[in-house]
Amino acid sequence: MAERHGSAERDGSTLWRTQNFLASPSAIDPILDRSGIGKGDVVIDIGAGAGMVTAAIVARGARVLAVERDRVLCGALRRRFAMTDEVTVECRDFLGMSLPSTSYKVFASPPFDVITAIVTKLTRAKRPPDDVLLTVQREAAARYAGHPSETLYALLLKPWFAPSVIHRFHPDDFRPRPGVDVVMLRLRKRGPPLVRSSEGHLYRDFVTACFTAWRPTLGAALARVLGPRSATILLRQVSLDPARPPSSVPFSEWLKLFRAFARSPVQVRCRVAGAERHLGAQQAHVRKRHRTRVPRDDLLARAEVRRRRSLTKAAPSRRLAYVLTTSPGKSPDLDQRGERDRFRGPRRESALLATRSGTALSETSSISARVAWRRCRSPTHLW
Repeated sequence: MAERHGSAERDGSTLWRTQNFLASPSAIDPILDRSGIGKGDVVIDIGAGAGMVTAAIVARGARVLAVERDRVLCGALRRRFAMTDEVTVECRDFLGMSLPSTSYKVFASPPFDVITAIVTKLTRAKRPPDDVLLTVQREAAARYAGHPSETLYALLLKPWFAPSVIHRFHPDDFRPRPGVDVVMLRLRKRGPPLVRSSEGHLYRDFVTACFTAWRPTLGAALARVLGPRSATILLRQVSLDPARPPSSVPFSEWLKLFRAFARSPVQVRCRVAGAERHLGAQQAHVRKRHRTRVPRDDLLARAEVRRRRSLTKAAPSRRLAYVLTTSPGKSPDLDQRGERDRFRGPRRESALLATRSGTALSETSSISARVAWRRCRSPTHLW
């Protein structure tokens, strides 16, 4: 796996920056044992990478649709399974694919920043999968499982799927190592669902409206959404304490609350109409920063440092250096030297400050000696 990972980087692949590939067979086999995947199953492997999970599933007698959007990795997949009839390779984005109309299961180890979109596509499909196995961040798994407290994510899933965490990975199970804790989240389709299909939209609008009312208690949230009188009647019917926070109410009681709400007059039910769609429109404009991207984004910064150093060595006349020097244990006398001797070289060129380890700190054309000293503990010539 490490070799294929490096190959993707050299050949222009970009997914090596955002995706963590499962690289430990000892971690994959116990998960497949618990999943019950076996002969006759059809499994979609999302983010198949170099095919380690695909090979393990095929070895159990299942058929696999391996989906990989990266062209370099996809080419390697096709070569690896060219003689295997049980594997079909799709070189495309899973989010743009049509899902099967027959029974299937899903194993996914995609980039963490598309997990929400994948879960939404799978769980809202006309024919949802029978079982879903997802490698996700520990915090994301807690949101989907509703543990230790209920979340809107969990409440939107639980009538149709039973979420649970079935495995905790070690960072060495992946290449590259993730910067966060990773677990295996399982979503098992319920049969039959706990909410009738005809009431699905009403249920999702109801819990979304209550959770996005931004009130500290369930009573206050319902009063804002339905009105004080309707909220009081509804809470009395199910014997719920109005002072409880919405997140402290377990799913089973939310289900009782919704069933009572579904029997309310139509003018009361209409007050939550469109709540989920409105929330989705708001979230579409939110740009999220994912912590798992940060270590791999640093690789680009380090590559830029190396590139600039190579350019400087090729053109000695344009060489710049950080010229603050001092004896060991002493700081430079900034007041005596002043800031006119900041850098040696043309002022129009930008200077790259770095520590002895080569970690980039800043790039600027007008940084003072005082700031430079504060950012760089050990002043040294860069080149």
